[in-house]
Amino acid sequence: MKKLIFTLLLTVLLISVSKAQTTNLKITESKEYKDKVKSTDVLAIQTSTNGNTGVIRNSKKDFLFDIFDSEMNKIYSEVVESSKKEAYVGDLFYDNKIKFFTVYAPKKDERVIYCHTLDLNSKKHLKTTIFSTSVEKKQNLFGSRKNHKTSFAISPNGNYFAIATDNIRKHKNSYTIRVFDAKTEKLVYKKAYQEGENLKFKHNDLSIDDNATVYSLGKLFLSGKRQKKFNGDANYDFVLNKITKESVDELKIKLEDFHIQSLSITNLNNKLHLLGFYSEKNITRIKGGCDFAIDTNSFTIENKKSEALPKQVYEDLYGYRTANRKNDKKKELRNFYIDYVLNDSNGNTYLIAEEFYITQTYVQTGTSGGYWRTVYHYDDILILKFDTVGKLAWGRSIFKRSLTPSYNAFIKNNNLHVILNSGKNLKEKKDGRTKASKGFLESTSLYDFEYSASGDVNYNKIQDNKGNAYYLPFYGTYSENKFIMTSSGRKKKQFMILE
Repeated sequence: MKKLIFTLLLTVLLISVSKAQTTNLKITESKEYKDKVKSTDVLAIQTSTNGNTGVIRNSKKDFLFDIFDSEMNKIYSEVVESSKKEAYVGDLFYDNKIKFFTVYAPKKDERVIYCHTLDLNSKKHLKTTIFSTSVEKKQNLFGSRKNHKTSFAISPNGNYFAIATDNIRKHKNSYTIRVFDAKTEKLVYKKAYQEGENLKFKHNDLSIDDNATVYSLGKLFLSGKRQKKFNGDANYDFVLNKITKESVDELKIKLEDFHIQSLSITNLNNKLHLLGFYSEKNITRIKGGCDFAIDTNSFTIENKKSEALPKQVYEDLYGYRTANRKNDKKKELRNFYIDYVLNDSNGNTYLIAEEFYITQTYVQTGTSGGYWRTVYHYDDILILKFDTVGKLAWGRSIFKRSLTPSYNAFIKNNNLHVILNSGKNLKEKKDGRTKASKGFLESTSLYDFEYSASGDVNYNKIQDNKGNAYYLPFYGTYSENKFIMTSSGRKKKQFMILE
């Protein structure tokens, strides 16, 4: 039996080929530090122009506000007591300050929005009340979206910020935009939109320009709240709302007979664009990328494009043998959700999405029965690059498997970097695929998948994790030409800086 196990392990090692070279990024690790309070998730992390880095985390009963200098030595720390009824809902960063927003529910029908300002230069923390409102019973003011940041936006000039809220009532749907002066936090204007008894709207993305005009993108449901009809067709229209102090305009986004799976707002060459995925079958699948160029003056669709996924996407996911067949049929992917919308210095835009789905398995605990276990899957990564006019330039993908959020992405020197933990050696399969997952009994390594402007990829190893701190790319941030991520652990921590 021992010989058989040894033979199997040896076979696995022989077919594992390390394709990685050492990363060209400069790697710096901070000294280890200890927290007075055990912390869990990193909620916000940003770096100021003078090199100070602010980190905001949470614990069971507190929010932790820390500031580190350019060498990642802690120079400020404050523990702010929070309530079970107070929860993080989003953050913004401008003028070297982190604006950290929480919602407090003192009563079933009352909601108070607080803003914690962490000034990275003056090393001060201030808590203010932004506004309060009423809801029906236990209604969520910000819905239950995975990405809280879609409810908060800052204008490019840093003069205004906007907050989008859902105010669904029993017999009336109402959604509200509030625009604030970013310096004083005073309300500039408040406007309701998509208001009516028969309307059901789900906010998806938010943008505000230098003139305090807000663009709210979302789904307007046709009947009920189901994402799709029984035949798989979309049960919604994508709608872009243009909101000013004086008026609200609505623009429906349609791509002929195709289903739009998801859209995000971005700016290309000083023009508003909606970039995303589309399908010919139903809303849970992806056939390719699409772009809608918006004329903000006439508030019309100036141009729209759609293009099927490039063959390289299928080769990365399925190997060269299967890719030909799937490319010929333009096989549609499924369950991908946009995580990052990144712009390079040449005006190109990258959409990075991850495959996410949930399964349930029944675990037998004995003759008395068992229980259902929910498993969250964070699998393949899809990358699409759009050029300066919204045309799909190229597409790639990363073949991986994970049970936790595991990656982050940023652009440096116009190269895209995807940082993730994988098995110690990337596995090159016989069909040409490179699998970025941990094998049985295999240790892990931290990798930098570096994509050139033309889509070529280098697999760069940052470190072997065995014997070193285990870093969490998902909780990292890129600012001031540096990517900073924290290590795992609830009390002893350190940082890694890539630049």
